[in-house]
Amino acid sequence: MQKAFQKLLVLLAVVALFVLAACGNSKEGAKEESSSDNEKYSVEHSMGTTEVKDTPKRIVVLTNEGTEAILALGIKPVGAVQSWTGDPWYDHIKDQMEGVEVVGVEHEINIEKIASLKPDLIIGNKLRQEKDYAKLSKIAPTVFSETLRGDWKENFKLYAKAVNQEAKGEEVLKTYEEKVQAVKEKLGDQTNQEASFVRFMADKSRIYYTDSFSGVIFDELGFKRVPAQADLFKDNAKLGNLAIDVGKEAIPKMDGDVILYFTYMPTGDDSALATEKEWTQDPLWNNLSAVQKGNAYKVDDVIWNTAGGILAATIMLDQVEEIFVK
Repeated sequence: MQKAFQKLLVLLAVVALFVLAACGNSKEGAKEESSSDNEKYSVEHSMGTTEVKDTPKRIVVLTNEGTEAILALGIKPVGAVQSWTGDPWYDHIKDQMEGVEVVGVEHEINIEKIASLKPDLIIGNKLRQEKDYAKLSKIAPTVFSETLRGDWKENFKLYAKAVNQEAKGEEVLKTYEEKVQAVKEKLGDQTNQEASFVRFMADKSRIYYTDSFSGVIFDELGFKRVPAQADLFKDNAKLGNLAIDVGKEAIPKMDGDVILYFTYMPTGDDSALATEKEWTQDPLWNNLSAVQKGNAYKVDDVIWNTAGGILAATIMLDQVEEIFVK
């Protein structure tokens, strides 16, 4: 009887040890899970360094190109600034933006609306929203890119880091760069041509150059630039090598082996069409070599210039192929 009692005590002790071990593992697991949920990482950006929790799920984006970056990473933002054209989104992203709240436009964001969405990350741009940074930072961790020029890839890398998706970002960029090389191979020696980019707007016309969205992509493809245009940008302090406003006396410098022109028409305003018509009917324009040879192409302003993000860049490569590979 005594031996049986001793065996029972031993058995109970063993069971107790297992229970204690299980409780310990459970607590440790909970501790690890809690640690993971509260993990933070630092993101250096144009306004300093911001700590972001892993991993933000409610993201507000304050630039058009930033919206494309987030979508390309497989993330739908809870809020975004309205596209420059469209109601409220560009045609090439509207299907992916269903249910996303509008939080103003790039140069005039709605702080109250942003706060109401309870974001855990805000992505913006110093050039556009520097004055609002302090207010935004009180709402949620805020990361700003420096500027909006042709090399959107630098901003894309920053945004991928901000949403804790650097590996995914590298994959997306690799796919894009492979597409660039594929198109470049199809173009062959056509990239030896000098390309010129012209934009018509409601009250002015511009020549776009090497730092423009389309300019950077054409450089990646290996196209040459019009030498006569370089002089225009030497003292262009306002926009650097992005673009320069010109009068009709500069039309001869728009010439190249090929001219790509686009017309900016924000939602509800097609007045730039009058500028396009006036300039393209001018004798100086019609005397251009590219025009006379049928090598002046009107292209989509949204895709070739305004959207400025990776999705537009990918579509633009397809359109370049359509124009040059015949």
